[in-house]
Amino acid sequence: MYETHYHRAGSLADAAGLLAQSDDPKILAGGQTLIPTMKQRLAAPSDLVDISRIEELRGIEKVGNAYVIGAGVRHAEVATNPSIKGDIPGLAALAGMIGDPHVRHSGTIGGSVANNDPAADYPAALLGLDATVITTKREIAAGDFFTGMFETALDDDEIITHVRIPVPQTSAYCKFPNPASRYAMAGVFVAKTADGSPRVAVTGAGADGVFRATAMEQALASNWSPDAVAGITVDASGLLGDIHGSAEYRSNLVTVMAKRAVAAA
Repeated sequence: MYETHYHRAGSLADAAGLLAQSDDPKILAGGQTLIPTMKQRLAAPSDLVDISRIEELRGIEKVGNAYVIGAGVRHAEVATNPSIKGDIPGLAALAGMIGDPHVRHSGTIGGSVANNDPAADYPAALLGLDATVITTKREIAAGDFFTGMFETALDDDEIITHVRIPVPQTSAYCKFPNPASRYAMAGVFVAKTADGSPRVAVTGAGADGVFRATAMEQALASNWSPDAVAGITVDASGLLGDIHGSAEYRSNLVTVMAKRAVAAA
């Protein structure tokens, strides 16, 4: 690990000030991605701004027909929250599938969303549920937030504070995990939104990260059943291929996971 300067922010204003005065800072939330990356010397920030103790980033609250979840909320908190389990079971199930117990009790929803790993789970939930990312500057629809592999619409000095997730009529998430990392080789989040519109978001398979499977959405609009998506395949030319599975293999996984998710929903 390269030398870095560590700062613990006491508030959002404090964190913003530390970011502004640092040469090449990184925000530290749960650290489940950043710290291993630094240990491998793949990242060398001049400063680490730790936001994990900021109370403004905590809490889960239902506001109207949506949940507002603090960016500092741990995966385990989402997975075990009784209200979320009742209203958005797909989101609770997804959070409970992330990594292992250590990761789930350390990693945060804001950190996962900001990092936008192409195999992370939360991006599929936010895109599938038509969520909104709230930052220190603005509100960004999930469809505009995720812009490519490890890329988001965030500015360098912008901090995620909350995510707002509407309650759908129904939802579910199914993934085929890499047996070692537990990251998704293909994960599919399905939801029927409050107005009845189907949404299907895919993670782990796309060469540019998370994406919506619009052909599956159109099929589900007229027939909400596993049979509706059984014959639909995602074009393999836009999918990842690596030592764990070819693009064609992932294309098949997407269809299988979609069928299972619709059945679960």
